[in-house]
Amino acid sequence: MRLSPDLSGGASARSRRTGTAGSFPPTLTRWLLAAAVLLALLISLLTPLNQALWDALNRALPAPPDARVVVVGIDDATIRDYGRLDTWDRSLYARALSTLDDAGVRAVGLDILFQGSASGDAALAPLLSRPNMVLATTADDPQGLGLGPRTGVRAISGLSVLNIDPDGVVRQFQRSYRLNDGSLVPSLSEQLARAAGVSAQTSTTPQTLRYLETDRNTLPVLSFRDLVGGNVRYSSLQDKLVIIGLTATGSQGTSYLDVSRVPVPGVILQARAVSSLLSAPFRQLAPWAGVLLGVLAAVAAVGLRGFWGFVIALGAMGLSMPLWLADVQFPGATVSLCAVGGLLLVAAERWWQLRHLGTVDPLTGLGNRLAFTRAVEHRWAGRSERPIGLLLVDLTGFRSVNDRLGLQAGDALLQHLAGTLRGSKRRSDVVFRWGPDEFVILVDGSDPQQLARFSGRLQLTLAEIGGPDSQVRASIGHAMTGPDIHTPTELIERASRMRYRNKYRDE
Repeated sequence: MRLSPDLSGGASARSRRTGTAGSFPPTLTRWLLAAAVLLALLISLLTPLNQALWDALNRALPAPPDARVVVVGIDDATIRDYGRLDTWDRSLYARALSTLDDAGVRAVGLDILFQGSASGDAALAPLLSRPNMVLATTADDPQGLGLGPRTGVRAISGLSVLNIDPDGVVRQFQRSYRLNDGSLVPSLSEQLARAAGVSAQTSTTPQTLRYLETDRNTLPVLSFRDLVGGNVRYSSLQDKLVIIGLTATGSQGTSYLDVSRVPVPGVILQARAVSSLLSAPFRQLAPWAGVLLGVLAAVAAVGLRGFWGFVIALGAMGLSMPLWLADVQFPGATVSLCAVGGLLLVAAERWWQLRHLGTVDPLTGLGNRLAFTRAVEHRWAGRSERPIGLLLVDLTGFRSVNDRLGLQAGDALLQHLAGTLRGSKRRSDVVFRWGPDEFVILVDGSDPQQLARFSGRLQLTLAEIGGPDSQVRASIGHAMTGPDIHTPTELIERASRMRYRNKYRDE
């Protein structure tokens, strides 16, 4: 027997005997890979999961404080001594700034938004013009022209702005902010970082605010009262970047939530922004790179199967920690979730196989005898309105193929026959594997003449199914429901009798 080249790669005999999936799992796997790519794209583009991971890493791995940054807090003790902030004589600020100047600080950021004029402005205004002084301003008045002590003074200013997310947490800051008129204005933290020697930039790209513990061991906080009274060690202030702002509790101070969701005074967050600028900046992967990693993780989970999907998911999460320490924000949550999505697709595929394996022939991918029985029972009640036609096909001499050429050649022949039957049937017809070398075509909505013509055309198509020199021949019998057929068994027996008559007639 001569086999066409496309029959030489048939399934192994072991697959045919044990019922291992044959032709349909590769097709299903191709669909799974496409589904994995689509799912990974959706997860990567629509699911903002990495921020929660980065918040956790920021809390668990706080950055070491920069020793050059010192906060002078207007704390509760200062408020008790000097009263409410809006009632102060602003010469108190002048005394504090003079003490800092005597201590030899590098720069001072005054994170206080003065409202109008007040007593003491005459003493404070000249100090604000010093080159190491940075005055906090707002977006409405970026130059601070409307502030009482600022009038007529050429002071360096920076926006006292924080990036507040919709959930109320401050996670990021910017070097510069673009105003409504299109101009770029540097932030307070940027101006102080420039004073420390950091190269000036006008980038509006949000940067991650490094988390620091708000205690004296990590971020020095001095009392404004002690600074006014001169009760500070000059050595602790020499060559430092000092930020003065409210740290008092209650209505006196403005607090924001940091990544630990604890209220933190704004001046503390400004100090963290300065410390972040003095450290190596965090680097984030390009959006396309994160999407690509998610797609690769999902596809790998589908392709490798088994526990490898869990390894990829856990590895992506585990890789986030060392990369964070290397100042890289890795989208580990997205990549991990994409790998889990691939695992879910594999689980869905296996569920589908377990559900349908009992009704699918693993070698040919056709429905098996059980599937045929269910299909006939489902249609049997409506046979009077829509007659049921049946074609029974078997291969004479099939055993000789296995004996002479081996089981692989026999499997290849059965697969070739199954493919030919699929290509010859109508769209509404269904093909089943009935026995080792027998196939059934269930024909719906036909009449006896059409069924006979279909059987004749199929007989011609299968005339040389095994090759022109082969002893393998296809025999076909057909039958249709009618008043004299009362059960599916009778329909099958009538088609079988015709098949045997045709076989003996050909022989």
